[in-house]
Amino acid sequence: MVPGSENPPLPPGQVPAPLRRFGLPRFARVRPQEPTGTVVTVTGFVERPVQRSLDDLLGPHRRQALRADLHCVTTWSARDLHWEGVRFRAVHEALVDDVGVTRTAAWVTFVGVDGYRSCLRLDDALADDVLLADRLGGAALTPDHGAPVRLVAPAHYGYKSVKHVCAIEYSPTFDPGSAKWAAHPRGRVAREERSRYLPGPLWRPIWRALLPGVRRRYDDPPAP
Repeated sequence: MVPGSENPPLPPGQVPAPLRRFGLPRFARVRPQEPTGTVVTVTGFVERPVQRSLDDLLGPHRRQALRADLHCVTTWSARDLHWEGVRFRAVHEALVDDVGVTRTAAWVTFVGVDGYRSCLRLDDALADDVLLADRLGGAALTPDHGAPVRLVAPAHYGYKSVKHVCAIEYSPTFDPGSAKWAAHPRGRVAREERSRYLPGPLWRPIWRALLPGVRRRYDDPPAP
């Protein structure tokens, strides 16, 4: 959202909706419980792959608060969310020395405990408003919203904001990740980069038609 604006306009093709658990249909029944002692693996185009606890990864860095909307590629937007965490840029700058991120690394993929993965161009991931967040609305994240830590990249569609982060992978090329053909390399909301294929406005009716069925999958309790 626009800093200092109480009612900023929604991006093209978006409508307001409450924040609910949501994602790709095949992840609807994957319900990772909040782990203890989470370890994040840093790998890919680095000289020294490492594993770091969340405390070691986030603890040394200044915490940030962020008010932002979350825009789902399927045309709904959860408005005025209050996140807290650490800028990914601060974590990355520490990792450059710690693991030796190579100069050829131009993309970074975030991987969740549930197996979901999504990729951002490295310069996009280093923006001021990209957080590794562990709090939402003044409380610790719940499993439904990415506990214990998730990526928040509000300038990009929500499929870029990986929940339950357990790995960070640097690479020289774009990784389509779990969204596969549907993923756009940048996924910028302001440019309506909903997918690599077809202009963004053409995707609006497609996603709106699919949205109720996907919501039902996420709202139904998992089978015992």
